[in-house]
Amino acid sequence: MAETQSAHTIAYSRAPFSTWLGIVCLFVLFGLIVLAVIGPSPRTSDYEETRAKKRMEKLKALREETQKDLTTYSWVDKNKGFARIPIDRAMEVTVADLAQKKPAPAGPIATPAAQAAPAAAPAGASAASAASPQGAAVSSSPSAIAASPPPATHPSSPAPASPAPATTP
Repeated sequence: MAETQSAHTIAYSRAPFSTWLGIVCLFVLFGLIVLAVIGPSPRTSDYEETRAKKRMEKLKALREETQKDLTTYSWVDKNKGFARIPIDRAMEVTVADLAQKKPAPAGPIATPAAQAAPAAAPAGASAASAASPQGAAVSSSPSAIAASPPPATHPSSPAPASPAPATTP
């Protein structure tokens, strides 16, 4: 039985020095290959200068095209009758058209329709709210005054009864 137990034990040996040396050599070889590929590449700014020149040429062409569009006559869509005119001429035509038109008079500002006043004030309402034309509570705080809409008068609704102003002879 002792012989069967020794047969099942496996002895692990450490990696020999040559294996570690081989791995290090592979890393060095990889580094040399990378240097061989990257090393002879130009490290000057010719590439960036070339790109900058191309960008400047494109920008110059775009500006010339835009200037041409702004200063010349041309058809945008001849079938529909759309033409491009120089911007200076367009401004002159627009100013002349606006000078011939009279401004429309401003009409009164429309207020929202007021709700009908309730027939009778609620039982718990104060005398001030009953005297209000819309039956709303009257508050003296500035925020409530600013937030409440002004009372609207309708020609069909009767005006609140108020004493006639005193006249002096």
